[in-house]
Amino acid sequence: MDSFNKKIIIAIDGPAGAGKSTVSRLLARRLGIPYINTGAMYRAAGLKAKRLGIDFSDTESLKKMLDETEIEFVWKDGRERLYLDGEDVTDELYTPEAGKAASDISKVPVVREKLVELQRRIGREKGGVLEGRDIGTVVFPDADFKFFITASVEERARRRWRELQEKGIKIDYEDVLKDVEYRDKQDSSREVAPLRKADDAIEIDTTDLGIEEVLEKILKYILEQKGESSSS
Repeated sequence: MDSFNKKIIIAIDGPAGAGKSTVSRLLARRLGIPYINTGAMYRAAGLKAKRLGIDFSDTESLKKMLDETEIEFVWKDGRERLYLDGEDVTDELYTPEAGKAASDISKVPVVREKLVELQRRIGREKGGVLEGRDIGTVVFPDADFKFFITASVEERARRRWRELQEKGIKIDYEDVLKDVEYRDKQDSSREVAPLRKADDAIEIDTTDLGIEEVLEKILKYILEQKGESSSS
């Protein structure tokens, strides 16, 4: 894949728990381009606002907070880590509480404006696989490739529950299911940049597929479009 354009932008959108983070991370590694988890950026913003006691309806305080916030992705210990103002907060970002905070704060126009600005800057400077909920529709509607990764709500909840268990976070499956359903409703019904499939995105239902199967489908499509083969 030596001829692969390092500045290429691949947009991967979809609902919570569909497997898009894992697929996006593996895809970026396979292609040798950056991986940018935009959802983690909203989780980080929500985490900081919670820490500072800022109400999500206080747009002026949120704007000031983001003006003074540094978010950086760093490759460490074999995976991408997110640093918030110099602190590695990766392990704090994937609890149901952090997910709810991300969904709530992402509805605030000034927050989306600031983070979309940052996402576009990173993408234009480095290219990469950008994963989120509005990459192909809002952040990079002109992305080179667009994919929409989805799965049944029950399967997505099971995956998220297993992920939390593996991290030592004890929580009932029913609570995770309620959180996923809440995120779906919030993300799809918000006025600003709602979650939806871009008209020109390739949809992949991962309910009955393994990660490698999903990855190969995406790679096959991309490399065919570029006139290459997945064995190159």
